[in-house]
Amino acid sequence: MFYNSRFFYVMFLSYFRLIEKIKLYAIKMKKLIILTLVFLIFSCNGNAQKNNQKESKVYSVTKTESEWKAKLSPLAFNVLRNGGTEHAFTSDLNKNYGNGTYVCAGCNTPLFKSENKYDSGSGWPSFDKEIKGNVVFSSGSNYIYGIEEHCAICGGHLGHVFNDGPKNTTGLRHCINGAALKFIPENE
Repeated sequence: MFYNSRFFYVMFLSYFRLIEKIKLYAIKMKKLIILTLVFLIFSCNGNAQKNNQKESKVYSVTKTESEWKAKLSPLAFNVLRNGGTEHAFTSDLNKNYGNGTYVCAGCNTPLFKSENKYDSGSGWPSFDKEIKGNVVFSSGSNYIYGIEEHCAICGGHLGHVFNDGPKNTTGLRHCINGAALKFIPENE
């Protein structure tokens, strides 16, 4: 009889200790969940906030959506005005090595010089340096795709800049959509 009552007493204590451990675990999990929710709430920066920030900047060249559509090809409109990306290796400017200046397809602002163009193998026209003051940078929506580049005059999306360019110059690779550019030969 002593054995049975002691057995039940030990079982009761074990069960009680298990319940206490579960309660402690639940309290820790509750704190972790609350901490995670607080972090997510305060670090959240949704696309709506980003779009509002971008739209609040006023550029010296502005047009309505219908004016941009009339001026640009459908691909150039998607790239410049919607932040789209053309398919790699589809732009004629990717393998263009003539002397001249690459200008914005939306407003003709000079953006890059041919002397700064190189073949990065990425499939998009690449430059190691922009024409200062004519290109602006923003963090964009995802750092995997690098820092976004825009025309400083019309705000058109150009592409992205990465830090994997030629080490003997700037170390930067401005990876630009060919649809966002026009090439003006040196003699024109």
